Amino acid sequence: MARAAASHSASDHPVSFDDIVAAAARIAGHVERTPLRHSKTLSEITGADVWIKFENLQFTASFKERGACNKLAQLTDAEKAGGVIAISAGNHAQGVAYNAARLKIPSTIVMPRTTPFVKVEHTRKHGARVVLHGESMTEAFEYGYALAAREGLTLIHPFDDAAIIAGQGTIAIEMLTDAPSLDTLVIPVGGGGLIAGNAIAAKHLKPGIEIVGVEAAMYPGLFSELRGDPIRVGGQTIAEGIAVKQAGRLNFTICKAMVDEVLLVEEARLEQAVALFANVEKTVAEGAGAAGLAALLAHPQRFKGRRCGLILCGGNIDSRLLASVLVRALVREGRIARVRLIGDDQPGLLSRVSKVIGELGGNIIEVAHNRLVLDIPAKGAEIDFTIETRDLAHTHEVVAGLKAAGYPVQLLPFEAATA
Repeated sequence: MARAAASHSASDHPVSFDDIVAAAARIAGHVERTPLRHSKTLSEITGADVWIKFENLQFTASFKERGACNKLAQLTDAEKAGGVIAISAGNHAQGVAYNAARLKIPSTIVMPRTTPFVKVEHTRKHGARVVLHGESMTEAFEYGYALAAREGLTLIHPFDDAAIIAGQGTIAIEMLTDAPSLDTLVIPVGGGGLIAGNAIAAKHLKPGIEIVGVEAAMYPGLFSELRGDPIRVGGQTIAEGIAVKQAGRLNFTICKAMVDEVLLVEEARLEQAVALFANVEKTVAEGAGAAGLAALLAHPQRFKGRRCGLILCGGNIDSRLLASVLVRALVREGRIARVRLIGDDQPGLLSRVSKVIGELGGNIIEVAHNRLVLDIPAKGAEIDFTIETRDLAHTHEVVAGLKAAGYPVQLLPFEAATA
């Protein structure tokens, strides 16, 4: 855990509460005033009193519209005519492209070549010129800066910008208007624009409120920097929206003064949180959007009894990844299991075993019949059944029932799925 300095004054920062109030007026009617809802079930699961701000209900499914709208609205006529540029592979790209089109401002978005095709197409559909360059965000940023200078484009930075920070901070005003009794805001951290803006707004409205940041364990940029540790990041995280090496310099200054603590969450908790949002709240959260809930799951004693406001900051998750996360959640809950039978390769064996599983209430999803395993007799066979059950207890009932019927089965682990 990393704790920030005790001072919560923002008087020395170039972003004030008045800036955030002005941003709220500026973007009103152009972005959604998203709902803040209490979750009885998630409160029971986590032990905290959970309130969710559904920023995934923005038009582009992310909070990034707020900052982009506020920034673009303040450009001069010359800057608007000259066009803008953003470097992003995700939500910022769509937020800038959408709002630029709405304001009739030409926009260019630089994305790495590795950006998923669906994100590229969504950005193009908003009317932006998309330039694919480089294999990483670092290379894309270098090219984007050079392109901006060459063509005279105004850069719309994803987080290290006062107008962007002020726009994001409008979320806390809405949250504390709708639920003034909140005592803790749990906020995902990537570049730091979201947490910086909301820390300023929340601490002004309610000085005693706690601001807790959450980072993916693979990308502990702010966590490490607040501790004075070397920043070491890397790896494939489900929370790619907050997979940022280092917070913006303006953002870091604000966070150091106003953020009470930064917590890290592992991938399994992020997956669990995405699945809970889908299964409990019936809403789609990307990995970064689920980070606040993941923190409550990972640190239950830290938040027990607290009135926690979570910012579900985005819902742009690849459909295949979401499907994988939901299936992996079933595995963790014991509702999908693998059962192995080694026996004589006799006609009707598969049918008889399947009949027993069905009678015990199990549903067979997949069967793998292997006669080429060398550590079993040549007349034998190894059969793996992937089955669906009600829960882990029911899985054990099915295994016990198969053994009672004379079939020597064993329950296999899903090492790859649960790692």
